[in-house]
Amino acid sequence: MSATFNLARLLDDSAGKYPEREAIVFPATGTRLTYAQVRAAANQVANLLVSRGIKHGDKVALSCANVPYFSIVYWGILKAGAAVVPLNVLLKGREVAYHLDDSDAKAYFCFEGSAQLPIGQEGHAGFTRTDSCEHFFMITADPAADSPIEGTETLGQATQNQPTAFETVGTDEDDTAVILYTSGTTGQPKGAELRHRNMRDNALAGADIFAADAEKPDTCLCVLPLFHSFGQTVIQNAGAAFGGKVVMLPRFEAGPALELMASEGVTFFAGVPTMFWGLLRALKEAGDKVDVEQLAKNLRIAIAGGAALPGEVHKNFKEQFGVTILEGYGLSETSPVASFSLYGEEPRVGSIGVPIPGVEMKLLGAESWDEIGDGDAVGEIAIKGHNVMKGYYGRPEATEEAIRDGWFRTGDLGRRDEDGWYYIVDRSKDMIIRGGYNVYPREIEEVLMTHPAVSLAAVIGVPHDSHGEEVKALVILENGATITEDELVAWGKEQMAAYKYPRIVEFVSQLPMTATGKILKRELS
Repeated sequence: MSATFNLARLLDDSAGKYPEREAIVFPATGTRLTYAQVRAAANQVANLLVSRGIKHGDKVALSCANVPYFSIVYWGILKAGAAVVPLNVLLKGREVAYHLDDSDAKAYFCFEGSAQLPIGQEGHAGFTRTDSCEHFFMITADPAADSPIEGTETLGQATQNQPTAFETVGTDEDDTAVILYTSGTTGQPKGAELRHRNMRDNALAGADIFAADAEKPDTCLCVLPLFHSFGQTVIQNAGAAFGGKVVMLPRFEAGPALELMASEGVTFFAGVPTMFWGLLRALKEAGDKVDVEQLAKNLRIAIAGGAALPGEVHKNFKEQFGVTILEGYGLSETSPVASFSLYGEEPRVGSIGVPIPGVEMKLLGAESWDEIGDGDAVGEIAIKGHNVMKGYYGRPEATEEAIRDGWFRTGDLGRRDEDGWYYIVDRSKDMIIRGGYNVYPREIEEVLMTHPAVSLAAVIGVPHDSHGEEVKALVILENGATITEDELVAWGKEQMAAYKYPRIVEFVSQLPMTATGKILKRELS
């Protein structure tokens, strides 16, 4: 039988116990917020939403970079009893419109961004293309500033007269707390519905995974995007759950990251493999300018996810920082953490560790739900436990296909050693991982084929030194088309998020196909 629980309790409880503890630090503006201040600001957002008719169970979208407003609005939405729909800040207007429509979002908070990353401009363009989303709030860097888009209300204007007290709405722990969008190879992105208890239990797993302790709070450097499940759960939510301090950096840059690690005494760092590679490279370039001994003295834990970490990075990071990187594995559908290497043990290079407490994993045979054995056997990884999503929002058939008897099929192929440690062997269904972001070829192909000059397109991932993989499109043009490869790249940049569009386009006269007309991607390069 489920109980009453709202994920925002993680914030409320820490604000009650440690009101004067610093919760969020944003060095770019010198902002330092205590738990009491974050809760008060979140309460104003909750009061605003309720005053505009947002009710328990409604969906509210959020596009925001790693700035304090992300967390403030996130907790405010939850406090009002609504579900948060975090959107990738790189989405273009057409993509924003799709997500707002698909999630049935009633309201939308959007950060203004910058000239280089016009989040507000693209977000508002998407909002104007939807009928179901009723309220738009522009989040400005300066809360007293006017909106950069005339006629739109700012978060500062909307909340300035709202009370700082609010009684968090009592939600059922099985109610939807967050909808995280994840793409598939069969078309448009799907929203993974995560319950309050899914997100709570995954955040609290930090006590087992990396020995999080509210009496000895961590200072976490937040470089992972908070709209993504990894940063949201492991940094923001676990940080709040254990009374930690979150130091926000809007985008990862190795040099500034090292500076913040030193100035803020960072004890906890989580990132994707390219970030660890970047830190080591920056450290080498900095020479004696960085006090590595002090960084190593402060750093308690380092966590990697998103892709396999190279053995050399493991070795070099341990030599420089004195810390063994813990590798984990998960998906948006699993809140996200499913497995982790064991704290205090030497890494098994290439392994994603063992299932976290309360979670089970097994290997399934191809095209079946039958479990296969250990050793060298390769199967599709399936996951069961407190972290598995409710389902895909509004897609019962896709949910039924992915989950059976509580077991979720990941689509990832792996093996398990005799000690129960898992290893990813391959990503099934052609998924590309570029710089830690999942890129799904089918979605890119469909956009490319909306161009009048494109007859057919096949998108693949090709090796890249720093990103892991780069997106490449092999394109057959319509007869008589005069577009160049560079022009098609530029067009794709306008249509798709920065991590998605193909940086490499190659025109070909034909593509290898099976007898049934399927493109043989394994023969492409």
